[in-house]
Order: sequence, then structure tokens, then C-alpha cells
Amino acid sequence: MLDALSEKFEKVLKKLRGQGVLTEQNITEALKEVRFALLEADVNFKIVKEFIDRVREKAIGQEVLQSLTPGHQVVKVVWDELRAMMGQDRVGLGLNSQPPTIVMMVGLQGAGKTTASGKLARLFKNQGKRVLLVAADPRRPAAGEQLSALGRDLGVEVHRADQTQASQADVVRICGAGVDRGREQGFDLVILDTGGRLHIDDELMGELTAVKAAVAPHEVLLVADAMTGQDAVTMAGQFDQRVGLTGIILTKVEGDARGGAVLSIRAATGKPIKFLGVGEKLDALEPFHPDRMASRILGMGDVLSLIEKAQESITREQAEEAQKRLTSNTFTLEDFRAQLGQMNRMGSFEQILGMLPGGQKLKQAMEGNKPEREISRVVAVIDSMTAKERRDHTIINGSRKKRIARGSGTTVQDVNRLIKQFLSAKKLAKAMTGAGGRRQLAQLLRAR
Repeated sequence: MLDALSEKFEKVLKKLRGQGVLTEQNITEALKEVRFALLEADVNFKIVKEFIDRVREKAIGQEVLQSLTPGHQVVKVVWDELRAMMGQDRVGLGLNSQPPTIVMMVGLQGAGKTTASGKLARLFKNQGKRVLLVAADPRRPAAGEQLSALGRDLGVEVHRADQTQASQADVVRICGAGVDRGREQGFDLVILDTGGRLHIDDELMGELTAVKAAVAPHEVLLVADAMTGQDAVTMAGQFDQRVGLTGIILTKVEGDARGGAVLSIRAATGKPIKFLGVGEKLDALEPFHPDRMASRILGMGDVLSLIEKAQESITREQAEEAQKRLTSNTFTLEDFRAQLGQMNRMGSFEQILGMLPGGQKLKQAMEGNKPEREISRVVAVIDSMTAKERRDHTIINGSRKKRIARGSGTTVQDVNRLIKQFLSAKKLAKAMTGAGGRRQLAQLLRAR
């Protein structure tokens, strides 16, 4: 998501940065291109107009035009306004001082409410919280079964009472019973996975309003599909008007959405995006940071989020053990395979590239290549080795290479390539972690 928009922004702003002197005309022409880029990304035209007006007003000020680097100053203005449009600062989940915190999930059918409930449960369970999931859509046993399956996978309890002919009063009673159980049994968080419809109707809104009045949730989160663009923004406005929202979780952000919902939903509704669903797995939920998203859009990357992902996937003990092995020259192919697995747990290669400064250009350079496929091949080759070969690659001779290639469905050339990659990675990592790492790394890169 947002790749096309990011590419256009990079081109426009690169032109501005390349000019020693900026005029009102330069800026006006650049802002025309920015305007078209935002409209193509499906951002509401009123929000685009207000955004462009604010940028123009600041960009043609004397401080910018008379500065030593006017192009960079304009980029800073655009970044500031993008961040403001998306909410300025991170707004997290408001946890109640007296548990449990009651979170009510609302949205249309198919937006991913149940999966988002599971992702939220996992996030807070990993923070040491006791979470109770409540199947608040009793008419659909499939929804209750899906939530129960997620609960089993996560080791989280689920409160459930299927009732195919449930009335509004029954739904309210089930939600109330779930909240009472959460309170009595000392849960920190109670998440209500409410029912949805294919479209907004009075029956759905009446039911949600009744549940909200009965259980007084601390958070009412709308789960919206980012792929629907401005429809998601319109729907958010209707839910907020009739039920009252405290925040939004945008799902399917990893798809080919043009980004209009991410950019304009806060400006249109006044409600913050709290989380982004970036994949189908239960760990694919990211806190939303307006400043980091603005940096991604402008091609500056999002190194902080990348570090956080790495910290989630790799423990301090694992990192220290890997460093110890590297510096003592005991790093093996088994360690190499483990590190590839850790990288996989951080997300897709495309997601990781998207967080690096200039990642868009790297993506373009790698177009057609599938790093995940290459990693799978490497893992298959290592798995076809004996334990002794994985611990000591120097014993892998010609006949062993043939056996490993047969066992992994690859070629001897693939095995040779893997050993070469392993030795290069080992040398590079040792240079980065050893004493005087930067100096050694610079020498190594010059030698290559």
C-alpha cells in the first residue's frame, strides 16, 4: 500500500531538492503534481484542497524561500502537514485504571473484525495482560467457532453462547455476561467481537447502540477495510455518528489499496487510527504512528518500526548469543538458518524494505526477484545437510554436495552459492559486531 503515492512524492520532492533557488512558481507547479498524486490515491478532494493550501502558505513564506536549503525546507513542510492530516501523534488504546478495560469491536461483515479481535488479544497477552474474548455475534455459529479457534491458538479464554434466533436483548445479555465474567475472574481486557452486516442498517446500529449503553465500553473501535478507500471513510463517519467511536483499526493495509483511507480518515472523522492490520497472521498488527507513516510516504523509511519488529522477533539473549558466536568464530550454518527464520518472523521482505530509507528504489531494483523464494531454497539446502555438516561446512566435499542437492531438489551450484553466501554473511556480520566494527566494515566494503 502507498507504494505508488510514495514514488510520485519522491519524484516531485527530488526536483525541489535539486534546485538551489525556489520561487512561488516552482512550488505551485510541484504542488499541482502532489495534488494529482493525492487524488489518484483516493484521498477526499476537500481534504486534498485543505492540505495543499496549508503547504502552499507555509512553503512560500520567507523562512523557507530565503533559507540555505529551500528544497529540503519544503519537504519538511510537506512531512509536517502529512503528519497533521493523519493525526499528529500516536493514540494508543486507553486502558482503564480499574480492570477490566472493555473494548467493543464494530464494523461491517467481511472487514476482519474477528481476526482483528484475535490480533488485539495477542498483542495485549504478550504484554502480560489477561484477555477474555467475547463472541458477541451469537446468530452466526461460524463467527463464534472462528473466535474459539483463535482463542485456542493464542491460549486466550473465549466467552461464547451461540443462539441462532437471538434477539437484540439476547445479544445485550450475552455481552453483559461476558463483561461480568471478565470483572469477576480478574481479566485485564474484555474484547467484544460484535455482529456485522453486509451494509449499514437500522437493526445493526440499534443493536450496537444497545450493547454500548449496557456495558459502557472504554473503547469502541471500528474495523474498516483499507481496500475500500473512500467508502471506508464514509462508513467511519456513519458509525461514529450513530454509535460513537473512539478509534479505528484499518485492515488489509498490505494489499493494493491506494492509501486514501489511511490519509484521510482522521481528517474526515476526527477519530484516530489506532492500529493497522498488515497481514493475515495474528502477529500482523502494527500500532499506527502518523509521523512514521509520513516518513514512509516521503521515502524516508521507518527505522523505528523496523527496530521494534526486530525486538519482537529476536530476544536480547538470542542477539547476544549470535554476537558471541560471531566474535568467537563459532557461527555455523545452523545459526545462519535460525537467523533466516527470525527474519521471516519480522514480516515479508517487501514490508521490511518499505521501512528502510530508499526502500522504494530497492523494491524497483529487485522487481521480478522473490527474496522469500530464495530464502526457502537456502533453508531447504541446509535442512538436507547432516547435523555434522551444518556445524562444520568445511567437510562438505563434492560427493556430499551432490547428496545435499538431491535431497533439497536443487543443484550443486545452489549448494556452492549457499556456502559462499554463508561465508560472506559471516564475514560481514563479524565486521559489524567486532571491535572497531565500523572501520572493519568500511575496509571490507572497499575490498569488495
